[in-house]
Amino acid sequence: MINHLKGIIETKKDDYIVIDVNGIGYKISMPDTTIQKLKLNENVKIYTYLRVSEDDINLYGFLSSEELAMFELLISVGGIGSKSALKILSNIMPSKFALAVISNDINSLKNLPGIGTKTAQRIILELKDKIKTNESVEEAEKEKAFCIDGNAKDALDALQVLGYARKDIEEVFKKSDISTLSVEDIIKLGLKNLS
Repeated sequence: MINHLKGIIETKKDDYIVIDVNGIGYKISMPDTTIQKLKLNENVKIYTYLRVSEDDINLYGFLSSEELAMFELLISVGGIGSKSALKILSNIMPSKFALAVISNDINSLKNLPGIGTKTAQRIILELKDKIKTNESVEEAEKEKAFCIDGNAKDALDALQVLGYARKDIEEVFKKSDISTLSVEDIIKLGLKNLS
């Protein structure tokens, strides 16, 4: 319902902020590590999640869409509520959390507050496929956006193995007509333009 808010931070507490958006103050619960990064009277954009239950309406906020996506995944796990999800996000980066889930790293998850062995196993069981699906969708969208397939995809992979950044390789590919070139020719073109 509310995707994000842009405004000025009016109040900072341990577990929430108040952001003034055109004269209306929104109380937003956030991970404490995120709150520490913010400054009073700073103009910010906060990605939000509105949670409505029988006895409560609460707005949760995050500085990045990745944090918001991880929060939504966490609260989808049985036994993990909004407050637990905020504590987890206060203690681990979304990318490290995703890596721990994908690699079945129960020990890393157990080190997070409020997570024991059974909860860590449940998180892995319930989120592993969702995280892999999200990552593969993002990769597919990136490849689709830059029309990288077939020979270009193989050449891109080879150039990345050689240590070149995907972004730089894509820039070279965009500037050249590689549709009729072989994998070897695309790699040669890439090496010539990247070095």
